[in-house]
Amino acid sequence: ERNVRLRFASHIHLGHGSYLDEGVYIHACPAGVEIGPNTLVMHGAVLHVYNFRDLPHAGIRIGRDSLIGEYTVIRGQGGVTIGDRVYTSPLTQIIAVNHVFDDPQRPFIEQGITAEGIVIEDDVWLGSGAVITDGVHIGKGAVVAAGAVVTRDVPAHTVVAGVPAKEIRKIDG
Repeated sequence: ERNVRLRFASHIHLGHGSYLDEGVYIHACPAGVEIGPNTLVMHGAVLHVYNFRDLPHAGIRIGRDSLIGEYTVIRGQGGVTIGDRVYTSPLTQIIAVNHVFDDPQRPFIEQGITAEGIVIEDDVWLGSGAVITDGVHIGKGAVVAAGAVVTRDVPAHTVVAGVPAKEIRKIDG
């Protein structure tokens, strides 16, 4: 579509039937971005792998039949793996990088970063405005409520909500 911007395009792999909507920006420095078959990346989404520190796990991998919602931001410095049939609602943030700020005598920009990575298994739904922080693993079939800030792992088939996100129920079927 119009106004799609690709940086380091040779490091981007689009599966058959994948779709990039208007205004999508993908920055895929060397570790790259893979978007699986039939996955849709909607208007204004940003997939960004900025790896000037040579981080070993940097990159973004999205499975098949997934949907990356409007204006979602995915930062892949620590590595982001998203499974099949994962839906992110608009304005979701998946941020696999964080600043260290333990020393009050030094500016945070001099203290380095952490980049542990994020894993989101198959069949997960992330509600609008959800924030997934570095180091989190979200299990298969989980649901993250709108506006939740996920700072700890989410077990499979669990609904979490709040800031910070807490389990509100199991999905029993």
